[in-house]
Amino acid sequence: MNYRKVDATLAAAVDEIKNAEEPLLAVFIHTAKAPDETATTFLKTMGVRINSPQQQIFTANLSPHAVKELSQQPWVRYVKLSQKLHMLN
Repeated sequence: MNYRKVDATLAAAVDEIKNAEEPLLAVFIHTAKAPDETATTFLKTMGVRINSPQQQIFTANLSPHAVKELSQQPWVRYVKLSQKLHMLN
């Protein structure tokens, strides 16, 4: 895994999950530019939905194994764990 492309919270979560193939991690994927055909195919095989050809930020539920693979791609800028927000009174 390329730790320079993964935030600390996500790296810790990847290390804690026992089943490396179960998509338990809700993440944001930021790319350096809009993905080309190869990158688009790679993202789609991981279950990432692409809404626009110019899209550079994606959301997905990924397994720890998928996060590790994704962080190795040269066109990925970084991957960040999504946090649940709570309403303030």
